[in-house]
Amino acid sequence: MSGAPGSGPAAPIAWEDFARVDIRAGTILRAEPFPEARKPAIKLWVDFGPGVGERRSSAQITRHYDPAALVGRQVLGVVNFPPRQIGKFLSEVLVLGLPDAEGEVVLIGPGQPVPNGGRMF
Repeated sequence: MSGAPGSGPAAPIAWEDFARVDIRAGTILRAEPFPEARKPAIKLWVDFGPGVGERRSSAQITRHYDPAALVGRQVLGVVNFPPRQIGKFLSEVLVLGLPDAEGEVVLIGPGQPVPNGGRMF
């Protein structure tokens, strides 16, 4: 898998390929356990600001995060993937993270507060 610990970089892409991926900052408004998911997950409602609005995501982040502690946290997410049905929950955005040493997800967010909807460049 590309990007896995110890692997080399993925094949080169053109700037236009990167520019099509719409990665934005958002603030988690609500988080709930998602026990119906095949793999342990948390349902997230994230505010991506004007123009994008509130989007939902199912995230496999239960190892490091408690739903109540996630509210108010800023994250980065891909907002232009098509929605994906996960059980009875429609996931509308891919919240981004990196694997820790055991392969568990650690969320990615800005190092200081930024406006919701800010696009990564």
